[in-house]
Amino acid sequence: MVKPKVGLLLGDPAGIGPELVAKLLAGYDVHEHADLIVIGDRRLFEMGQKITGVSLSPRVVSRFEDVRFGAGEVQFLDFPGVSLDEFTVGQLSAKAGRSVLEVLGFTLDLARDGKIDAIVFAPFNKQALHLGGSPFPDELHFMADRLQWKGHFSEINVLDNLWTSRVTSHIGLRQVSALITKKGVHDAILLIDGALRMAGVKEPRLLVAALNPHGGEGGLFGNEEIEAIAPAVEQARSEGMNASGPFPADTIFRRAKAGACDAIVSMYHDQGQIAMKLMGFERGVTVQGGLPIPITTPAHGTAFDIAGQGKANPQGLYQAFRLACRMGANKKCIEKKQA
Repeated sequence: MVKPKVGLLLGDPAGIGPELVAKLLAGYDVHEHADLIVIGDRRLFEMGQKITGVSLSPRVVSRFEDVRFGAGEVQFLDFPGVSLDEFTVGQLSAKAGRSVLEVLGFTLDLARDGKIDAIVFAPFNKQALHLGGSPFPDELHFMADRLQWKGHFSEINVLDNLWTSRVTSHIGLRQVSALITKKGVHDAILLIDGALRMAGVKEPRLLVAALNPHGGEGGLFGNEEIEAIAPAVEQARSEGMNASGPFPADTIFRRAKAGACDAIVSMYHDQGQIAMKLMGFERGVTVQGGLPIPITTPAHGTAFDIAGQGKANPQGLYQAFRLACRMGANKKCIEKKQA
């Protein structure tokens, strides 16, 4: 297997990120899957080790040029950010948010320049990012702007072998219906089909959810299925994608659990997220879908309520790491074939 170069970020300093990274590196053989470089403030990493009671000795460098990929050891690029006395663990912090934006921007630049193949990050806090100076509603939009990416992008959620994308994301529920268009649905189908192929699924099987109860009952409960969703599915099928639907949202995940698909396209955030988090909250992964670089993170948040207590479960971060490795390796193979 081709080993990708993967950058790992510590997440929000006030959350569970530093301790998750410490547990990941202490408890899993990361070298088997990637040439790994941890990028962040060394003081935060040491804090994470102290919280979790582990002792790690990565090779610390202050410049990316000094990283030794292929050495079979964790490389730590020290990127000074926020001092430990400038924030409180478990509490929202503008300074912590600003430090996240700085290290994230630096890492995105490395990826854009081809120096790393994929990024995985411990959880960020959207409000902290906003307080820290980000003008965007979430980290995904910050990433797209930094990468100067003009194509379609949206979050994708993954639980084991089931993927979900969504037509609308971080908006108020009253805005959803107006944004369910044929183009929007088609873009979401195309996005997840491409992401699955990057992850090595050759012929993704896609189910598309309806918006309205009972799939709209032939227009009785709404026309989105007739005017937008079904036509988008037909367009995707005509383009060679294995898509079908729309299926009522209250039963579509039963089909998925029975093995009927690789992915579900939902219409709005909670339509897919409630089911995914119910089935496996601590194992879920979020993919920053559509971007030119594979970027993943655990689907759970910064968990300020348990931060600093050593209770955080690293399983989600491990799954995010494995998926970033898989996508990064496949991306390298595709690029090599095209060269």
